[in-house]
Amino acid sequence: MTSTPAFSLMYRQASFDDTPEIAVLMDPDVQARKLLRRTDQELNDLTKHGFVAHHEDQLIGFCAVEIYSRKMAEIQCLVVKPPYRSQGVGRELVGMCVDRARELGVLEVMAISASDEFLRGCGFDYSLPDQKRAMFFQLRARHESETGDPVVDH
Repeated sequence: MTSTPAFSLMYRQASFDDTPEIAVLMDPDVQARKLLRRTDQELNDLTKHGFVAHHEDQLIGFCAVEIYSRKMAEIQCLVVKPPYRSQGVGRELVGMCVDRARELGVLEVMAISASDEFLRGCGFDYSLPDQKRAMFFQLRARHESETGDPVVDH
């Protein structure tokens, strides 16, 4: 159950200047294999439609929405510093991302997470009644794409 925080928070659009702090915030969850590792360039790109939460002068949360087309966008990199979890911070950040996608005229926003309950609490549900989870076939190790080099030569 989400409770109202007993502290003052500020939410705002993320910027390139936030990238180092976002990387530090994400690192424990990356190490625990709960989040994908992102390059600095990927994080910079995500700040375009990303949002941060601050408590005093400390960055405590980040979430972004990647816009694929007018039909589809995806919530990415949701992370909240552990002492601030279950306080509504993640829900607010996801809501800001959904609002951004709505402003841009996107039809549907997807989110992939191990926490169905959290996502349902944010208004997400399965597109199809019998759909359970997105599955992926990994074609190469994640670190192989971090150079920014093209994967396929034409």
